[in-house]
Amino acid sequence: MVSLTWEPVGGWLGVVALVVGLLMLLPWGPPRSKARGQRRYVLLGLRLGSFVVLLLAWFRPTLVYTQLKPQQATVVLLADKSRSMSIPDGIGGQSRYEVLRQTLADAKASLRSLAEQFELKAYAFDAYLEPLQVADGQVLLPDTPQGNQTALGAALDDLLQQEAGKRILGVLLLSDGVQQARPPRDLPVQTAAARLKAQGIPLYTFPIGQSRGLGQAQDVRLSSLRCNPTVFVKNELNVSADLEAYGYVHRSLVVRLLFETQPGQLQEVARKEVDVQAAGERMAIDFVYVPSMPGDYKLSVRVEPQQGELITTNNEMATFVRVLKGGINVLYLEGQVRVESRFLLQALQAAPNVQVDFYRISRDPTIPLERGPTAAFVRPAELDLSEAFRPGKYDVYILGDLDSAAFRPEELAQLAEAVSQRAGLLMLGGFHSFAPGGYGQTPLAKVLPVAMDRFGRQRFEEKIREDMHLPGPIRMVPTPIGQRASPMRLATDPEENRKLWLQLPPLEGINRLGSPAPGALVWATDQAQNPVLVAHSFGGGRVLAFAADSTWRWWMRGFQTEHRRFWRQVILWLAQADEAEQADLWIKLAQRRFAPGDRVEFQLGVNDPAGQPIRQAQFRAEVQLPNGRSEPIPLVSTDSGWQGAFLQTDLPGDYTLRATAKLPDGQELTSTARFLVFEQDLELDLAAADIGTMETIATMTGGQALAPEQLPSLLQKLLRETSSLQIEQVRKLSLWDTWPMFLLFVGLLGTEWYLRKRWGLV
Repeated sequence: MVSLTWEPVGGWLGVVALVVGLLMLLPWGPPRSKARGQRRYVLLGLRLGSFVVLLLAWFRPTLVYTQLKPQQATVVLLADKSRSMSIPDGIGGQSRYEVLRQTLADAKASLRSLAEQFELKAYAFDAYLEPLQVADGQVLLPDTPQGNQTALGAALDDLLQQEAGKRILGVLLLSDGVQQARPPRDLPVQTAAARLKAQGIPLYTFPIGQSRGLGQAQDVRLSSLRCNPTVFVKNELNVSADLEAYGYVHRSLVVRLLFETQPGQLQEVARKEVDVQAAGERMAIDFVYVPSMPGDYKLSVRVEPQQGELITTNNEMATFVRVLKGGINVLYLEGQVRVESRFLLQALQAAPNVQVDFYRISRDPTIPLERGPTAAFVRPAELDLSEAFRPGKYDVYILGDLDSAAFRPEELAQLAEAVSQRAGLLMLGGFHSFAPGGYGQTPLAKVLPVAMDRFGRQRFEEKIREDMHLPGPIRMVPTPIGQRASPMRLATDPEENRKLWLQLPPLEGINRLGSPAPGALVWATDQAQNPVLVAHSFGGGRVLAFAADSTWRWWMRGFQTEHRRFWRQVILWLAQADEAEQADLWIKLAQRRFAPGDRVEFQLGVNDPAGQPIRQAQFRAEVQLPNGRSEPIPLVSTDSGWQGAFLQTDLPGDYTLRATAKLPDGQELTSTARFLVFEQDLELDLAAADIGTMETIATMTGGQALAPEQLPSLLQKLLRETSSLQIEQVRKLSLWDTWPMFLLFVGLLGTEWYLRKRWGLV
């Protein structure tokens, strides 16, 4: 279509002004006496012609050529080629990939028609995008789905970058919708869908495969495995796993716990049978095993494969457990919420060979004590004192600010018996400890190393008795006998040790302890020679009475090392392990079970017999891979020890981390820690399709989730709705600013002036 447009300079008012001006100039010329007859009309015609040309240029005439052309647009097809598409859960046992291939074959004619009008791009994806050829409506797919990851979110994001700058009518996604990807290809699918929405690109999803909700996928899988990474010899190791079953309702499944008895050999140590009540129900399976020998051991939880099960690689989970020898089990019972207990626990938990079970037995003030022993106290449901006080159960018992009314007399008698059979007992200071707690009339009266006044009882409803407590500041001073006791040695040099004790911040207050029992030793006093720390032996066990409850002030004033050392040495003495300590090379792994490709980080260090780090030690570390090859690991020094990281975890199997420390005296220590890189089949661990995700991301972008057989109808719909999609192309040709117009104007003016000159008019 061609049209002529006018754009006069200054608008139509400017045109009027120009015409008036030209008309006024038109008669201006030589007098009639000089230019008569024909010459005058020639000059007038030339001037009139130049005025017409000028007026035409003033109007700025433009020819506009308008043409409508179909707009260039792109339709993108994404096909999943990951291994999960090989799962045969289609009608007649068809695999998902076969369903996908058949879906594209059925839509061949529609794809051909679409490709004639628009650009049709096709990609296959697993971890990355792969361009596919489209010939005569046929998408040339790979022969088999071999991808080990499904990076659905990253694939959609890559697509936006590949097709940037194009008008995309829609993205057609054919997949089972299950994203299984490792970093950095694990972009959430919803994030990618939000980016599609922001660019106005609708996503049409075609879920392929059966969801678990339909109950058609047969699979038994262990979804998690939990156990303590360390346990002491002859202690209970609790192992828990979560089991899920699909397609086996009202079936009985056998779950086994296997433990490594010899290197590389797993032996069944426990088994359970569980009944599946509902598809997809998560069932917790708990095992208890007591290891008898120290070392690093592999354990595995395994459920027997079932007939017709699609995937069996997820029927077993394994990890490593370190069994420690000489471990010290501590039971800490507290009655009040105190700052001291928090810092004490922190100090003890820093010791690798000390395991602390902490319980608070609180008093309910609404229940009077007259209702009977323990009636006014609330115990944690998992605390069974008859079991906890069983001789041999714990190595050390700590009683905090806990009144004797919290116990039954037979329980305290059982505790006294446990102490007599080599257990250690520590009573801490508090408003309801020692005599104020009523322990002078209990079986512990003969166990504790101080006498307790039976009239010194502190009632809960009464004001705190000042005669039973000494206010601070109290400076704790070791006695000559105490300076030789291992808990009181904060430094190896006696003079330095004495100075350290003088530097420690004073305590806030102490209990007024009674006179020491016969044979008891006073290890520390205050400035007035009141006993603060008293020790003695009871039967085969050791007992400490510590009148203070504010050693946390040491930590807060910068004496963290001394605080940790004191409490660790107290526990070692009570457990009678103070003489058996040697330098210890330790390795800490955050976990023992890793996925392929994970980063394995670890810490290591060496401690002296007092539990303090030996800074001058030199370290080496290496990792032995499952194929027998060893790789050295670079180490970095930190405040808490040495750190390293191992990255070559692509190979599934058992790995051994071996560390060597060379001490300043030339002694070398070696320690090992094992970890597992499990054989993870990301694609086949989850057999069910995620139809919900496919529906969600389609809705987010303004698209639709459709059945695979609806692909041809969607293509036809796109063709119908976009058949009138045209773009208007406009080309303008200006007539006023061309060189012929300029030459005509100059020619007319030049001819007029030439004739004037020739005829002698100028």
